[in-house]
Amino acid sequence: MTQKHRAKPRKKTRKDGAAPGPGSDRGARPGPAPRNKGTVPKGQDGVWLYGRHAVAAALANPGRKINRVFATKNAADWLKDHGAAGAALARLEDIKPDEIDRLLHDGAVHQGLAALAEDLPRARLEDVCAPAEKHAPVLILDQITDPQNIGAMFRAAAAFGAKAVIVQDRRTPPLSGALAKAAAGAIEILPCIEVVNIARAIEALQEMGYFCAGLAGEAQTEIAALPDAPLALVMGAEGAGLRRLVAEKCDQLFRIPIAPDMESLNVSTAAAVSLYEVRRRIAP
Repeated sequence: MTQKHRAKPRKKTRKDGAAPGPGSDRGARPGPAPRNKGTVPKGQDGVWLYGRHAVAAALANPGRKINRVFATKNAADWLKDHGAAGAALARLEDIKPDEIDRLLHDGAVHQGLAALAEDLPRARLEDVCAPAEKHAPVLILDQITDPQNIGAMFRAAAAFGAKAVIVQDRRTPPLSGALAKAAAGAIEILPCIEVVNIARAIEALQEMGYFCAGLAGEAQTEIAALPDAPLALVMGAEGAGLRRLVAEKCDQLFRIPIAPDMESLNVSTAAAVSLYEVRRRIAP
């Protein structure tokens, strides 16, 4: 394994690319619109998923329990054309777009599809991440809280063959709504591991044989120098970057080289670039 380097305390200057831190019968109608948009219908539990790819992936996931599915005629036709199972199609409740609008929060772009679902069961770090493998990196999110960014990072992680995404339980929004839509179905196929402490999760991964690479703007080493080893990529929140203790726990810090007149990349873009760099090395 590559020799371990401990990160120096972070400086507040930034100049790189790693982010600033780096059923129901068909035809049934839902009841009256709830008084507060985005609330769950009375007598039912769950979280809202919306958008065609997010709902289609949830319907195809045997590990996801779906309570109700609302679809316009166009969206139902889209599901059928995209290979949705007959059992899933039989559960669709016909509805008009404005009725879905009243079920969801303001600004939700549902594309004629919305589902009321149970939360996904969360995975255990040891069960998912062991053994460490070069072809399947792990993505760690250090206090990243924006749902759009997290969803985009799930999508990139799934696209580039990551093994799992690790998040901090108290700092991460639910895997639903805008986050699930931005992930375009990735949350249904990529394990999400919630941990209490990111630094301790890094230590656990290192014991399994992972080289934990932090993405940071002040790093001297570019990501082209990532070692030939099982990798865990650690991304920090936009603006703040990696927290000091998390950076110190990483084996080494790396940066993405960008043009000098740009300070940084969006954190989800930085994650995608880093994951691609890992994938590029192992692709046949």
